[in-house]
Amino acid sequence: MSDSADVLCPIDFSEPSRGALRYAMAIATHLKAPLTVLTVNDPLLEQAADMAGATGSLAAAAKTESDRFLQDTFSNRPPAVKTTYAVASGKPDVEILRIARESGARLIVMSSRGATGIRKLFLGSITERVLRATSAPVLVTPPADAGPAAPADIAKTVRRILVPVDLSDAMGDAVRAAMAVAEVVGATVLIAHVIEPVRAMVPGHAYAANVDMERRARAEQRIQQIADALPSASRTEPLVLFGDPAEEIAKLAGERQAGLIVMGLHASAAAGARMGSVTYRVLSVTHGLVLGLPPGAPITP
Repeated sequence: MSDSADVLCPIDFSEPSRGALRYAMAIATHLKAPLTVLTVNDPLLEQAADMAGATGSLAAAAKTESDRFLQDTFSNRPPAVKTTYAVASGKPDVEILRIARESGARLIVMSSRGATGIRKLFLGSITERVLRATSAPVLVTPPADAGPAAPADIAKTVRRILVPVDLSDAMGDAVRAAMAVAEVVGATVLIAHVIEPVRAMVPGHAYAANVDMERRARAEQRIQQIADALPSASRTEPLVLFGDPAEEIAKLAGERQAGLIVMGLHASAAAGARMGSVTYRVLSVTHGLVLGLPPGAPITP
């Protein structure tokens, strides 16, 4: 991916998408990358406008509204980076992915929830479908987060980064991405593995406790190996937990005030990038930033 690749931020003119726009601008400023602000119009509205003899008026209005939204978001300060307004028509997730692909976006920044009605972004629909099919990293911002006033403010929010790992070969990108972000913002990285307890067919089976102990010992050894292999100056904390993975990840993020969770979006050779049920559930309940990483596309801070 080239150094000039865009940061892409889809907006729906809601307050949650305003917060996402502030994050996108701060990150684009740090990366010295162009920012593309995307609005996706409903095709039925465009058809209605065309039938009324105002061909192209909806797209022009969307660009004007996008510029007004950006100027209002940043108190009429000029953008710190080159900013382009894109307008598409169609299904929002399809168009977001298309624009990301065509612009060579190195990062998509979008809110987990947005407006209701005709224009809307919310997990379970558009955001989820983008995460399931993206080939670029996606930073999902929580709806209550107003976003940073300046790039340096991100370091105040992201003091700890949580990276859940499943001990598979696919975990490497997520750990490396978390470490790279941590180096920029000076954060501590919590490397966590959650063990789901063995559910024996016979309650109270004598071997169940031994199996759980053995699994924990192996996980702790592997997590420590991961931490030991990282640069000596890195601030890391390996953790092994028991319970439901999504619940434990969300609970840990809250208790340790992790401002960012970095999660891999696993893939299969046939289906491409796919978001797992654990990632979806974490996104549904967490109140912090979540960076979803598709296979082979680590972020470059």
